[in-house]
Amino acid sequence: MKRSVAQLVILCLMVSCTNGETKAVRSNSDGSEAWGYVEVRPKAHMFWWHYKSPYRVEDPSKPWPIILWLQGGPGASGVGIGNFQEVGPLDTFLKPRNSTWLKKADLLFVDSPVGAGYSFVEEKELYVKSDEEAAKDLTTLLQQLFNKNQILNQSPLYIVAESYGGKIAVKLGLSVINAVQSGKLKLHLGGVVLGDSWISPEDFVFSWGPLLNYVSRLDYNGMELSNSLAEKIRKQLKNGEYVAATETWMELESIISLHSNSVDFYNFMLDSGMDPLSLTTSEETRKENRILKKYSRYLNDLRSVNSVDEGDLDTLMNGVIKKKLKIIPKDLVWGNNSGNVFTAMQSDFMRSTIEGVDELLAKGIDVTIYNGQLDVICSTSGTEAWVRKLKWEGLQEFTKMEREPLYCENDRTTTRGFTKSFKNLHFYWILGAGHFVPVDEPCVALKMVGDTTKSPQL
Repeated sequence: MKRSVAQLVILCLMVSCTNGETKAVRSNSDGSEAWGYVEVRPKAHMFWWHYKSPYRVEDPSKPWPIILWLQGGPGASGVGIGNFQEVGPLDTFLKPRNSTWLKKADLLFVDSPVGAGYSFVEEKELYVKSDEEAAKDLTTLLQQLFNKNQILNQSPLYIVAESYGGKIAVKLGLSVINAVQSGKLKLHLGGVVLGDSWISPEDFVFSWGPLLNYVSRLDYNGMELSNSLAEKIRKQLKNGEYVAATETWMELESIISLHSNSVDFYNFMLDSGMDPLSLTTSEETRKENRILKKYSRYLNDLRSVNSVDEGDLDTLMNGVIKKKLKIIPKDLVWGNNSGNVFTAMQSDFMRSTIEGVDELLAKGIDVTIYNGQLDVICSTSGTEAWVRKLKWEGLQEFTKMEREPLYCENDRTTTRGFTKSFKNLHFYWILGAGHFVPVDEPCVALKMVGDTTKSPQL
C-alpha cells in the first residue's frame, strides 16, 4: 500500500525506518537528544525537540526541571528561534552557547501552533483559530511525551513563553491543570513564565506613544496620532470587533514606523532592520565546549557549508538541521514565522488574557513575569499596566513591596535589573534588554531561570 509522506512520518515514530529521509524518533547514544512528531489531531503534526541537560549535578534518575519553550508570532518557530538564536545548546554557527538554559533545566522546544516551523497540517482548514485550540494541541503533545515516561512525568515542567507565546502559555497552564486533575495527563506543573508577553494588547498599544515620545523617537504629533489609533482599538475591542482591532494594530505600527523613522519595535534604541538576535557567542571555557559539543557531533561533517558559517537561520534549518533530523517532509520549507498561522488566529490576536493569569494565580501556580527595559511591542510600562488590573488577592501587598537589585554573578558594580516576589507572583525588570531578554542580557536571564526552576547551583 502506498503511503503519503505524512503517514510515513507518523509510522516511523513507532518503528525504525530507513527509506529516504524518513526516520524514527531517535536519541543520541548518551540520551542527550530526542525529537519527533506527534499527530495532535488527524492530519495535524506537531514537531518537538527535547534536550537532556548535561549539567545535572544530582542523580540523573531524580526529578530535574524541564522548560517547555513557546515562541511568539503567533507562528514563529521555537525549534529554530528559541533553540538556535536564544537559549539552546548551539548558536546559528553550530557553536556552543555559553549562556544556554540547559545549565538550569532540560529544554523542550516545539513548533506551535501547528503550521509553524517544522510542524505542518495536511489541510489548511486545520490551522488553529484561537489560543485555546493551540493549548489543546500542546496538551495532546504533552500527553504523548509525558504519560508513559516516568522520569518526565515526575519532573517539574515550566512553561516559558516569549511574546505572543505568553497568551498561549496561560491557556496551556490552565489546560494542563485540568488534564492532570481529570487523570488524562501525568505531569507536575512547576510554573508559568511570561517573558515580554502579549497578555493585554490594549495596554501595550496605549503604552507605545508615551514611551516613544519620552525617549525621543516620536514627537508630540506622532504621539497624538499613536494615542488616537490606540483609542480606536479600545473601542473596537469593547465592541468585540477583534479582526478590525488587529487591522488597526497593523495601521498603528505603520504610523509609528513612519513618524519614528522606523524604530525597532523590539528595541527602541535601534532602527528596524537591526537584528536584535545576536548571532555570536561569548568565549566559552574548554569545559563548557566539551560538554556542549556533544550536540554538534552529528553535524561536524556538514559544517563546511558557507551559509552555516554565516549564521543564517533559514539556510541552517532548511539545510544541515533538516538533514540531521531526517524525519522532516522533503517538501516542507522551514520559515521563522508562518503567515498562515497568524492569519488563522487573527480574530484572537488582540484578545486579553489577564483573566487567565488571575486564574493561574488563584489556583496557586507560580507565575513569573520578566520584561526587557528597551522593548516596545511588549513594553514594561504596558506589562505593569495589565498587572495592576489583576484581581489576585495578593496584588496590593505585591505592589507595596520594594524591589531587589539584580547583578551578573559576583559583579556588584553594575545594576542589571530588579525583582520582587509575593507568594506565587514574581516579576523581573531586566535593564539593557529589549524584547529578546535571553540574548540581550544572558547572564541575568540565566540567574532568573535558575531561581525560577529552583535548579541546583553549579
